[in-house]
Amino acid sequence: MAFNGLGMNLGNLSQLSSAQTRSISPENFSGAKGQAGMATEGTGKNCARELGQGWKISPSVAIAAGQTFVMADIEGSGAIQQIWLTPAGNWRFSILRIYWDDQEQPAVECPVGDFFCMGWGKYAQLSSLPVCVNPGSAFNCYWEMPFRKRCRMTMTNLAPEAMTLYYQVNYTLTEVPADAAYFHAQFRRTNPLPYKQDYTILDGVRGRGQYVGTYMAWGVNNTGWWGEGEIKFFMDGDREFPTICGTGTEDYFCGSYNFENGESHQYQPFSTPYTGLHQVLKPDGVYRSQQRFGLYRWHITDPIRFEQDLRVTIQALGWRNGGRYLPLQDDIASVAYWYQTLPTAPFPALPSKDELEVI
Repeated sequence: MAFNGLGMNLGNLSQLSSAQTRSISPENFSGAKGQAGMATEGTGKNCARELGQGWKISPSVAIAAGQTFVMADIEGSGAIQQIWLTPAGNWRFSILRIYWDDQEQPAVECPVGDFFCMGWGKYAQLSSLPVCVNPGSAFNCYWEMPFRKRCRMTMTNLAPEAMTLYYQVNYTLTEVPADAAYFHAQFRRTNPLPYKQDYTILDGVRGRGQYVGTYMAWGVNNTGWWGEGEIKFFMDGDREFPTICGTGTEDYFCGSYNFENGESHQYQPFSTPYTGLHQVLKPDGVYRSQQRFGLYRWHITDPIRFEQDLRVTIQALGWRNGGRYLPLQDDIASVAYWYQTLPTAPFPALPSKDELEVI
């Protein structure tokens, strides 16, 4: 691919490019050149009453209950390069959507907490290449997201009260190579998983592309180990049997032996550039009765390429007496991340507010 300023790394930082850098935030809603920091109205107006224009008048927005706010509406060709968010309120009830090239169907539709691997509504440090979450609730995304005609990004507040959103969308305006695909992310949740049924992470994908990541918010409804299940990738006409089959849940997330610390005999959280068990929520002996986990796996050096279609499933599997496997009925939510050609096939309907709720 010829260098075009779409994305950079340490190896090409010295190369010049004709790409134009732009940024959208509450201090510049359009991202237009020379139009930032001009606000005279905003959430910080009272704090800057003695200072005036140019002194943090509009650092954030308030999104009313039931309202959809347009975070970005960009025309032309280019790519989203970084997103920073600090959303107040209920992260499962704040829905992020991204639309490419005037499609009516979003290519990204996901609760903002789950998109940034915080599906349980509680902060956990996460340090990876495409997603990092920093104290106290700073959500950062580095997935490159090319577009050729338009990018539209929205946040919908499903909560019964207003939410405050701080955000910055950093992007470039540049030519997009013919072989660049479009970023997608899809949320699903099943609670509880029916007995002897595999959990579906992704289905219905049509087009050519590559699968690049999985996040799972896994709530265990049994005692004992829960991660024996195999992940399966059905691609390009696979039906009963997949082309790729993993050997266990902790194996897929690049751990082993129950993610257990051999000395403490406790789960050992970890966060690395490509994979992690970054969140372990333990019962408190009163009302928080279940073990809950956050796990991610990025296929950055090993993308799973498909030509026509893709389906991804994982088993919830533990142990019962006699050394036998036990199909589990857990509370599982997930986000699948992938790139593909357009058009985007319709997603399953987003779960209702009650079905989204973390209880």
